[in-house]
Amino acid sequence: MKTHISLNVNNVNESVEFYTKMLGVEPLKLKADYAKFDVANPPLNLTMNQIPVTQGGSLSHLGLQVETTEEVLDMAKRWQENGLVTMDEM
Repeated sequence: MKTHISLNVNNVNESVEFYTKMLGVEPLKLKADYAKFDVANPPLNLTMNQIPVTQGGSLSHLGLQVETTEEVLDMAKRWQENGLVTMDEM
């Protein structure tokens, strides 16, 4: 079983850059107004459609659940090395 999430984004290219860094994989499909990531770990099918997004959408947040604190720290390190901003809530 794999989770599927579809996001409406203002700019596919900017979103692809962010999610490539965050997930550590390149998109499986990439078009001018569409991108699809097929991620093994965590099992995820993430798609993005370039559609003007207005303030106050229905999505609250997305998260990744892992088994150990070590996995959290490893992921945070990789994200920081790729220029993503992280916040420590420990």
